Amino acid sequence: MELRQLDRITFNPAVMGGKPCIRGMRVTVGMIVGMIASGHDTAEILRLYPYLEPDDIRQALSYAAWRAEEVEAAIGQQ
Repeated sequence: MELRQLDRITFNPAVMGGKPCIRGMRVTVGMIVGMIASGHDTAEILRLYPYLEPDDIRQALSYAAWRAEEVEAAIGQQ
């Protein structure tokens, strides 16, 4: 996946300290991924944040997956 395909993911040092956000809003990729990981589904997130769109959530997950592929880290290994 190329970063340019993620046109809803924005970076601005003045918004949330430069963390990846959705369309310049104060909604971070991490917040969306965290909600999904906590068991919230897309419909619930869209209900809680009516200014988000389904493509926002899809791109947040795509961005997180892309970032996870970049870094190799040993987790839980002894």
